[in-house]
Amino acid sequence: HVQLVESGGGSAQAGGSLRLSCEVSGSIDGTNCIGWFRQYPGKEREGVAAIVTLGGTTYYDDSVTGRFTISQDNAKKTTYLQMNSLKPEDTAMYYCAAGPQTRLCRLLVLSAYGIWAQGTQVTVS
Repeated sequence: HVQLVESGGGSAQAGGSLRLSCEVSGSIDGTNCIGWFRQYPGKEREGVAAIVTLGGTTYYDDSVTGRFTISQDNAKKTTYLQMNSLKPEDTAMYYCAAGPQTRLCRLLVLSAYGIWAQGTQVTVS
């Protein structure tokens, strides 16, 4: 049984930084791709970044390229999203998710992920 446990988030000023963590609890089956998504009120979740857990290839949405960095610590079964140069428009609920197919990792689409964390709020003012 796989669970994702998120931590981090909170509030920051524009230009500041925050780091989100996503720990895989239990088996790592089905976690070949770990992604981060965000959701604005009344909107669908959108992909922000993803990483192929075997090999570490990363993918980013254009809106965060150069500002956000996704990384992993395989020994801790934890994926991180380092968010720098934060903007007010980064304010959203952030979710990490896991999917089994590495070939879908680059697409940053909801349908590639079947396991979701509980979400954490990020507020930038």
